[in-house]
Amino acid sequence: MTGKHSRETGEQDIQVAEPLVVRDRRKIDPETGQVRRPEAEPVPEEAVEAPSSGPSLGESIVDEAVGVQSDVEKELAERTADLQRLQAEYANYRKRVDRDREAVVLGAKASVVSDLLPLLDDLERAEQHGDLTGAFKAVADKLVAGLQRAGLEPFGSEGDAFDPSVHEAVQHSTSPDVSGPTVTTVLRRGYRFGDRVLRAALVGVTDHEPDAAPAAEAPVEGELPVEQLSDEQQQQ
Repeated sequence: MTGKHSRETGEQDIQVAEPLVVRDRRKIDPETGQVRRPEAEPVPEEAVEAPSSGPSLGESIVDEAVGVQSDVEKELAERTADLQRLQAEYANYRKRVDRDREAVVLGAKASVVSDLLPLLDDLERAEQHGDLTGAFKAVADKLVAGLQRAGLEPFGSEGDAFDPSVHEAVQHSTSPDVSGPTVTTVLRRGYRFGDRVLRAALVGVTDHEPDAAPAAEAPVEGELPVEQLSDEQQQQ
C-alpha cells in the first residue's frame, strides 16, 4: 500500500515539474565566431500601459505648439502695424520739416529782396530819364537779372485787367474804349517773389463808359416842339 502510494506521488511530481530551459549567454557564437547581439528582454504585461481615453502626449504637444504659433503671429502682426505707423509718422514729419525749411528760406530771400525794391525803382526812373548808361547800366542789368533768377517777378503793365489783389488804384477815369476796369497808367511797378506779393502796383484804372444817348433833333424855325402841339394839330 505504501509503495503504491509513493509511486503515484512520484508520477504526479514528475508531471507537475516545469521543463528545464538552458540559455546560451555567451557573447561570441562558438560556431561562427561572431559577436552576438543581446536579445531584447520581453516587456512584462504590467509595464504596458493601457491606452487612455484622453489626448495623447503627442497631441498635447501639437496643440501647445499651435497655440504658441498663433500668439507669435498675432504679436508679429501688432509689431508690424506699429512699425508701419511709425514709418508713416516719420515720413510726414520729414515732409513737414522740409516744407517748413523751404518756407523759412523763401521768407529770408523775400525779406532781402524787399529791401532792394527802392533801389530797383531808382534804376527804373534813371533808365526812363536816360541816365542809366555805360558801366552803370551793365551793373544794373546784372543786378536785375540776378534777382529775377532768384524768383523776383515784376508785374503791372498798361492794358492789364485790373486785379485788386495785386493792383492799387490811385487814379480813376472812364472811357468807351475799354470793356471793363483796365490799367491805363502805371505809377509804380509791383513785384512778387514766388507766390508771395511783395508790393502791389500803383496804377490808374479806366472803367467802361457807355455811349451817350443821341441828342433830340432841334425843331425847325417857326415850328413848335411835338410836345407843345395840340391834339388837333398833331392829327393834321
